[in-house]
Amino acid sequence: MASNSLLNWLRLARTDGIGPVTFFGLLTKYSTPENALKAVAKYTTQNGDLKYKIPPIDDIKHEIEQTEKYGGKFITADDIDFPSGLGALTPPPPIITVLGNLSLLKKPMLAMVGARNASMAGMKMAQNLARNLGNAGYVIVSGLARGIDGAAHLAGLETGTIAVVAGGIDHIYPPEHDGLYHKIVEAGAIISENPFGAKVFARDFPRRNRIISALSLGTIVVEAEEKSGSLITARFANEQGREVMAVPGSPLDPRAAGPNNLIKQGASLVTSYQDVLENISGQFKLSSNDKYEYQGNKEFNPDDALRQKIEELLSPTPISLEEICRYSGYSWRIIAAIIIELELEGKAFLKSGNMVSNTP
Repeated sequence: MASNSLLNWLRLARTDGIGPVTFFGLLTKYSTPENALKAVAKYTTQNGDLKYKIPPIDDIKHEIEQTEKYGGKFITADDIDFPSGLGALTPPPPIITVLGNLSLLKKPMLAMVGARNASMAGMKMAQNLARNLGNAGYVIVSGLARGIDGAAHLAGLETGTIAVVAGGIDHIYPPEHDGLYHKIVEAGAIISENPFGAKVFARDFPRRNRIISALSLGTIVVEAEEKSGSLITARFANEQGREVMAVPGSPLDPRAAGPNNLIKQGASLVTSYQDVLENISGQFKLSSNDKYEYQGNKEFNPDDALRQKIEELLSPTPISLEEICRYSGYSWRIIAAIIIELELEGKAFLKSGNMVSNTP
């Protein structure tokens, strides 16, 4: 992407209050980031205040300069290098930053997540799975956390591993994984959708988990307590149509509660890498055809009948963008553009998790 186009794309993506749904709704409606920024600059609330806070151009130039100086590369959702798994999301992250070996993004991936306070047996199992799956040609994806994540990354260094981080690509968390982080930079890749220098906040972990599962053909859970964040990754994988697999454990160990419950709910039981390969053998292949692409250079204006149909679907109970798409039969890009129009009129309200309602 040309530098000026990247600048505007990133500036729109970093605008306060604009998440992925709003971003792509604006891009569909106004065709280009430049046009969208001009329109957004005029959007006001009912009180007359500016609805969105667009970051200064110099701030975005500084982010680009810092990222590139550090060795990172920006990949936008319409870029040929954008991972197919992310491109298939509804909606995908508008932009990611990658540090390390970009060629790994073209290879098939498998996610492995689990308890931070993992047992030695659990970490050994994670390492065995990661090493054998790596030798079978799969890149191991995880979140650089303590315990299972760290064990999976270590075992996947020789064959390829990707760490998706919740902060910026330069923010090492937890700090004790400093050595592992630098090994991954040398032999694998670090991915983030947050700006360079961004620190870690609790709200960022679910977004990170969504990327981990989306990159991968399947997610393997090795040890996780009932309320573990690893189960959020498994839920995302299930919602995304990916394979969910779990390693069973003793009912006496709280760290086995998560995997055991997943198995009860229909997740595939795995005890070896052969089990994993069997489970994903019939899994769909993520192709470049799934990626987001510009739909033209003209502004999009939906007809009144379609707008009314979408408005009637909304109620005080939030529903997901995907549900609206399935019911209406229209693509998420068109639905997102209509929701933006309804939101500006006070008839739609975007919630976290790409949910929409007709009340605040």
